[in-house]
Amino acid sequence: MSSFLLIKDLTVEVEGKEILKEVFLDLDKGQTVALVGPNGSGKSTLALAIMGHPKFKIIKGEILFEGQPIQFLSPSERAKKGIFLSFQNPIEIPGVPLGRFLWNVFSYSKSKIALKDFIKLLEEKCEMLKIDKSFTERAINYGFSGGEKKKAEILQLAILEPKLAILDETDSGLDQESIGTVADAIKKIKKDNPEMTLIVISHYEKFLQLLSPETVLNMNVQGEIGILA
Repeated sequence: MSSFLLIKDLTVEVEGKEILKEVFLDLDKGQTVALVGPNGSGKSTLALAIMGHPKFKIIKGEILFEGQPIQFLSPSERAKKGIFLSFQNPIEIPGVPLGRFLWNVFSYSKSKIALKDFIKLLEEKCEMLKIDKSFTERAINYGFSGGEKKKAEILQLAILEPKLAILDETDSGLDQESIGTVADAIKKIKKDNPEMTLIVISHYEKFLQLLSPETVLNMNVQGEIGILA
């Protein structure tokens, strides 16, 4: 049986500078893993390379998702296959309401849905994250606090229910109460989708304890990944 996500000998450059060298990672469907390590070790680079950010050039190696190579696919094609990335620093998109964006993305990547049914789904997910439904009427991340941006990312996760979710420092910018709310929401999303694979990048031990990952992986400054727990 092939691995769900298999990364072999992955070497990545950014503007001619080698950031990752011959990285190996092998994950099964349904795993929840934490990826930790010092700043600059390449954790976010790995996440962005999996998602297909054009700035991160793969010069060697393979990324196999459900047994198929994806390193030549566009980010939108990877998203449609069920790969999701929660950004460490989400960008602002003025003029595009969050709710409208989510409806369009859901219809594109999941299935067509009547607006009234989608609104009901959106309200349920907002309640889970303890955010008012008016939150979704605002432009994506425009004028949002750091915590609101992170909740908007997890709202997207809750709506889209991807096969593979990479959460890059979702806990940063959150106060203690919000950290608990977001962790509880992630656990509920995972419980409702047991085959979803989660990669959680974080420096905050308490947040990882709340999520109870099955495996903790450490990336060192050489980009090597080893098992901590």
